[in-house]
Amino acid sequence: MKTLLIFGATGAVGSQLLAQALQHKDVARVVAPTRRPLPAHPKLTNPIIDFEALPVDASWWKADIAFCALGTTLKQAGSASAFYRVDHDYILRLAELSHAAGTKSFVLNSTLGAAVDGPGLYLKTKGATERDVMALGFDALTIVRPSLLAGAVRADTRTGEEFGLWLNRCLGRLIPLKWRAISVTKVAQTMLSAGLSAKPGTHIIESAQIHQASV
Repeated sequence: MKTLLIFGATGAVGSQLLAQALQHKDVARVVAPTRRPLPAHPKLTNPIIDFEALPVDASWWKADIAFCALGTTLKQAGSASAFYRVDHDYILRLAELSHAAGTKSFVLNSTLGAAVDGPGLYLKTKGATERDVMALGFDALTIVRPSLLAGAVRADTRTGEEFGLWLNRCLGRLIPLKWRAISVTKVAQTMLSAGLSAKPGTHIIESAQIHQASV
């Protein structure tokens, strides 16, 4: 029976991941640190945190597996530097503290096309985050790179995302598998399955593999 640590549990993918983890027969306890309280559950421990002042000595940093689905958008963040702070600095700090506490396995939700030398702030930031989390030396690291997310409940309007989903609905299977929209439920299932079955080393799961995964 595993103890899981989930960051980003109020987001589109993270909320699905949390729900699935709480129902999984092999999971005894889930620690989900958030800025606002989550609904109570017998398996759930929900520390309320401030990402600018993390409780570095908390006992809950050590888990069997840590998952990170934290992320924002440039629109939500308000500036490029604020976006980078959330999608790189916060994530890296969470990974550092988990690793330092003795957590051996880490699962990171990234994005299709993430690359340090990629086009645009979003892909460059995701690439830098992947690179720096890899450098921490987790025994097992899984990076999931989904394409456009379908089924996400958003508080904000994302015009580009909405257009992409509309295009996916129109063209369907004409779109190559790697570019095809993928449900947040499927991404969460893939993350949970990969974490629970992770083997030593770094493993990258691309969007096409998420579509094809049997979980």
